Amino acid sequence: MTRTRLHPIAALRRFVRAQRGATAVEFAIIALPFLVLLFGIIELGMVFLVSTTLSNATDAAARQIRTGEFQTSGASSKTDFKNLVCAKMSWLSSACGANLSVDVQTFNDFNTLSATGPTNATTFNGATTCFTTGNPGDIVLVRTYYAWTIFTPLLNAALVNMGSGSGKRLINATTSFRNEPWSSQTPQGAKCS
Repeated sequence: MTRTRLHPIAALRRFVRAQRGATAVEFAIIALPFLVLLFGIIELGMVFLVSTTLSNATDAAARQIRTGEFQTSGASSKTDFKNLVCAKMSWLSSACGANLSVDVQTFNDFNTLSATGPTNATTFNGATTCFTTGNPGDIVLVRTYYAWTIFTPLLNAALVNMGSGSGKRLINATTSFRNEPWSSQTPQGAKCS
């Protein structure tokens, strides 16, 4: 059996006219951008979900400080408040304790509070945060931070804010208020302990 050799131009024409496998080739070209887009949407949705969950949990736990319920319940430590916030983040509760940091400070007035700048995520250290819930009438700033691990490697450059190579995004929630007059104690003023 002898084979005839095709001319290079004839082989190129035959290749261009061929239809078998065209769908597989087209899918291979489109698959990578499609999957990056799909996982990007899922990752961004998860970041928004964690942010909303953290914000709601922070507001609910801070309300207990504002009304004096936290202070009069015998709970008085940073760990107690952290556990209270984690209890409100039910779907993240297994990883909450290791990834959540809390910062609670009191101020003399709202002008001083407003001068408090945002936290730099690249230099953030949860072990150095303050915790003082204040007395009735004190102005309180409650900030919570959750270190969320980014699971889509291609989005690390866009979503990671805790330093290059960390693979984490620091998500935070903040609320401020004046404590209600839940007892006859006088305000303690600015404090960070």
